[in-house]
Amino acid sequence: MLDASKLDEIAQKLSDVLPPGAKAFQEDIHQQFKQILQSMIAKMDLVTREEFDAQAKVLARTREKIEALEKIVAEIEEKSAKE
Repeated sequence: MLDASKLDEIAQKLSDVLPPGAKAFQEDIHQQFKQILQSMIAKMDLVTREEFDAQAKVLARTREKIEALEKIVAEIEEKSAKE
């Protein structure tokens, strides 16, 4: 998930594009943007980078095992076709 500093940075960028009349309320709006972003991100089905990388490694190992098994099956099929 995004850390607080990233959310704060996004909220600040949103606050910075406010028209001049809204600048008086900028800090309040900034906090509201940040709360809305936190709420929306919490509802998303996100994983951390570490979780993603771990699952990618598991997937790569699984692919290697499947490829090895496919090779064995192909060899067995080839032998049985010759007999």
